[in-house]
Amino acid sequence: MKKYKPTSAGRRDGSVIEYRKKLSTTQSNPLKSLTRGKKSTGGRNSGGRITALNRGNGNKRTYRLVDFKYDKKDVPAKVEAIEYDPNRSGFIALICYKDGERRYILAPQKLKVGDEVIVSEKAKIRTGNRLMLKNIPVGTVVYNVEINPGAGAKLIRSGGNSAEVVAQDSRLTSLKMPSTEIRKILNDAWASIGTVSNEENRLVSLGKAGRARNMGLRPKVRGAAKNAVDHPHGGGEGRSPRGHRRQRTKQGRSTGKGQKTRSPKKYSNTLIVQRRKPGKLMGGKR
Repeated sequence: MKKYKPTSAGRRDGSVIEYRKKLSTTQSNPLKSLTRGKKSTGGRNSGGRITALNRGNGNKRTYRLVDFKYDKKDVPAKVEAIEYDPNRSGFIALICYKDGERRYILAPQKLKVGDEVIVSEKAKIRTGNRLMLKNIPVGTVVYNVEINPGAGAKLIRSGGNSAEVVAQDSRLTSLKMPSTEIRKILNDAWASIGTVSNEENRLVSLGKAGRARNMGLRPKVRGAAKNAVDHPHGGGEGRSPRGHRRQRTKQGRSTGKGQKTRSPKKYSNTLIVQRRKPGKLMGGKR
């Protein structure tokens, strides 16, 4: 992490990650065959209505085709480069399989150029290797976890995150998630060994509004500053109380700040062993 001298108001509290020390490639452009264009939606759906607030503008990005299915099994691959990806908080690794095919994967911490990774049921418990959950011993940290076997990694993909294998059952594996929730997943699902790279991502302070705009984030208006027709907290003369006990979103639903928001009929409720605990990590009350 690098902090600048306070030569201006924007530099005073801003910090950046020193990518030159983290990345292993000198090329500024990704492998062209593994990229495609990416169109920004501005938070709008197919009908043109804004469904995701506070999005828009931002720098143009090239999308990297990252392999989350890992369908090339029992073929060793060598790491050729660790690269930056503007579309995610973790770094990506360019790997070359023994048959010559190249792919991008999500890079774990401590993975270096020249290391060998493999996707196999009989792979060693080593950073970057990918195995079925039933073959991973208790206490191991994993990332890139599947929910349904063979459907591709869906969980634990953000920079610095990992889950811990806490128990093995006959057909299910219990994982302690980054949110402190403990849940069961079919042990035929695949997971990668290690922790997602770029753990300093959560420590970055933007310092000024301009950096947020470059990232595609637009200003956020408080609900209390809006009209009553636009937000449940809006309206009233001067600074008025919100008028109801719990905070609500623009759509009228609970905000989740220390409040339970999970649907009581959600299909995966039976797989939750222990609910997540509100606290400093979750942004709620301690």
